[in-house]
Amino acid sequence: MSDNKGLLCRKNFVLLFIAVLCWIPAVEAKKPDWQRQPVNWRMTGGSSIKAVNYPQEKTPPMFGKRKGRRPASLHKKVLPAEAAFRLAPLAKKTPASMIALVIDSPPVDGFVPWIAVAVTNERFNEDDLRFDAVPIDFVSGSYLTPNPESDYAVGIFDTGASAHIISHAAASQAGLSGPYLTSNTVEVSGVTGSVFAWVSYPLGIFIDGLGAIEPDGMLYDTSGMVGETNVSVVVGDAFDSPNLPTAIGSPLSVYFAADFHNDRQITISHGSEDFTGPDISFYELSDPCCPTYSNKIPLELRPLGGIDVEYIPYIDPFNPFELPPASPSIIIGNLSQSIFFVHSVDLYEGSKSAIDKDRFMLDTGAQVTVVGSRVAARLGLNPANPAFEVEIQGVTGDIIMAPGFYIDSIDIPALGEWLSFTDIPVILLDVASPEGGTADGIIGMNLFVELNFVLRGGGLLGLDDPSIEFALMPLIADIAPPGGDHKVDFLDLAELASHWLQTPSSPDWNSQCDLAPTSSPDGIVNFLDFAVLANHWLESVEL
Repeated sequence: MSDNKGLLCRKNFVLLFIAVLCWIPAVEAKKPDWQRQPVNWRMTGGSSIKAVNYPQEKTPPMFGKRKGRRPASLHKKVLPAEAAFRLAPLAKKTPASMIALVIDSPPVDGFVPWIAVAVTNERFNEDDLRFDAVPIDFVSGSYLTPNPESDYAVGIFDTGASAHIISHAAASQAGLSGPYLTSNTVEVSGVTGSVFAWVSYPLGIFIDGLGAIEPDGMLYDTSGMVGETNVSVVVGDAFDSPNLPTAIGSPLSVYFAADFHNDRQITISHGSEDFTGPDISFYELSDPCCPTYSNKIPLELRPLGGIDVEYIPYIDPFNPFELPPASPSIIIGNLSQSIFFVHSVDLYEGSKSAIDKDRFMLDTGAQVTVVGSRVAARLGLNPANPAFEVEIQGVTGDIIMAPGFYIDSIDIPALGEWLSFTDIPVILLDVASPEGGTADGIIGMNLFVELNFVLRGGGLLGLDDPSIEFALMPLIADIAPPGGDHKVDFLDLAELASHWLQTPSSPDWNSQCDLAPTSSPDGIVNFLDFAVLANHWLESVEL
C-alpha cells in the first residue's frame, strides 16, 4: 500500500469479530523443570500456538494423529436412559436408547482445512446500489491476474471468522491491490492488541478443496469451485507482523455444504510451502450429490435473525454518488457477525460437570479445543496448576502464555449416535462471543480427526438450520474380508498379496487394495500400497 493511501485512509472503528481471544489467565513463562516443544498450530482470531511446554517427568502431549494412527481406543457406549430425553424436542419423539461413538485421547491439535482461493472482479453494477453478496456455484468474472492457474491463494475454511480475510502476500499474488482496495480500514483485535486492515471494493471470491490443485501446483480445473460475488473482504497490510491469515469465513459457509474426508489426506505445494489437509468438496445446500450421514449435530447461527450477507457502504458527503464499502461483508440481521454454535455440550471432570452448555462456537479454523473461565470454574480447573502450557502469538506478533488441561469427558448430543470424547486436551481462555460477553468455549478440529463429516450451512432467513452430519472414517487398509472386520491383520495382508501388481484391467481387480496415494490411488497394487498397510498394521476399532 502506498504511504499516501495510508495517510488518507479512513479508519472505521468497527471491531471485526474473528473469534477474538479477549482474556487469558495469568501464567508464568516456561518453568525451569519443563520442556518446550515448538509447534505451529492455528488458533481462532488470526492467532497461533508457537510452542507447548510440559513437565519433563510427564509424557508429552499427543500431537496430531500419531502419524496417521488411530487413538488407543475407539468404541461405542450406551448412554444413560435420561440422555434419550435430551434430544426428544429435536427428534420430535423420544428415542428408545442413545448410543455414543467414543473417541479416547484425541490429540491436542487437529487438522487445518486448507482450501484453494481465487479472486475475480465480479460485482453488481455500481449504479445498482446493492450491497448484498450473491452465492454462486461457478467462477464468474475476470481474474485480477493474468496467471490465475498459479496466482491463487491457499487459505483456511474458517467458520470462526465473520468476514473473509486475504493476507497481504496472497492479495499481492492474486492481484488484489491498488484499485481494488478502498481507503477504508477495519480494526482486527486479538490477544495481544489490534491491527488495521484494508477493506476491498466488492469482488468475487471462490473456493475449492486441495484436490482441485494439480500435482504441479497449478489450479487448472475450477469446475468444483463455489463462492460469492459482490462481496467485500479484509486485506492484510504489508507492515503487519505477523501477517493476517487468508481465511474464508461464515459469510460463505452459511450458503454451502462442505464435505470433509479425513480418510483422504492431500498434500500440495504452493509457492515455497507445503500444505496437508483433508479432501474437502463444496456443494449447494440442495445438491443431492452431497454425501449424507445418519448422525447429525444440530447447530445454530447466532446471534439469531441473520438475513443475508452485506457490506456497509461509506457515505462521503463530498462524493455521494460513490458508495465504497466502509466495512467488509458480514451476515446482517437483527444483529450481525453471526457464527455457528454447537447446540449443546456436556463436560465432566471428576465429580464436577458443566452440562448442556450452548455457547460453544464451532470453529473449523481452530486446531485446538478451548474452554472459557465460566466452564473452567465449573470443572474446578486451576490456572495455577496446568497440565501443560501453550505460547500464543497474537495478531501483533507478541507472545503470551495460556494454561492447558486434560478433562475426563466431553459429550456432544446428536440425532443418531452422540459424539463422546475422553481424556481431552483443552486450552483455558476466554473468547469474545458475537452475542456479547464471552463464549463457553470453542469446539476445535482436534475432536474431528477420526471423522468424515459434512458441515451444512444455513440459519439465514429462508434457509434450514445448519448442522454437522458425521460418521467414523473407514479404517484404512481394512480390506478383508469383504466389507472389513474392523482390524488390519494377516487377512488384509493376504488380500493385498493376492492382487500384487494388478491393475484395473486385471480379471479379478480389487480396487480396495489400491491404497496409495491416499488422495488419488494410482491404479496399481505395489509397494506404495504395502507401505500404507504396514503403517496401519494391527490397528482396530472396537464396536
